[in-house]
Amino acid sequence: MAEQTLHLKVTLRIYSDDDQRCFGPGIATLLQRVREHHSLRAGAASMEMAYSKAWTIVKQAERELGFPLLVSVTGGRHGGGAELSPKAERLLAAYGDYCARMRAFAAEEFGRAFAEFTEEPQAESE
Repeated sequence: MAEQTLHLKVTLRIYSDDDQRCFGPGIATLLQRVREHHSLRAGAASMEMAYSKAWTIVKQAERELGFPLLVSVTGGRHGGGAELSPKAERLLAAYGDYCARMRAFAAEEFGRAFAEFTEEPQAESE
C-alpha cells in the first residue's frame, strides 16, 4: 500500500454561549448563493438543498445570532426574492476574512508540526 500524503482541512464554526451552532461553512455558502441568485429558493436549489431545509437553517441562525440574515424583496420583473441584510453582508465578509487568516496560520503551523509526514518521498538513488 502506497504511503498517503497528509494535508490539512480547516473548517470554522461559530457557536452561541449555550453551544448552539450559529454560523459556519454551510450557511456561509447558502448566503453567498442567495446573494448570487437573489432568492433563497434558487440559492438552495443551486446547492441541491430543499427550500424547507434552507429556510430552517436560516431561521435557526437568525435566532442564535439575534438579527435577520435575509431581507425580502417584493416586485420586480421576476417577482420577489431575497437579499442579504446589511449585517449579514458584514458577517459573511468577516467570516470569510477570518477563515482565510486562520487557514493561512493553520497551514503554516501544520507544515511545521507535520513536515516529516507531508514531504514528498525522495526517490532512492540508483
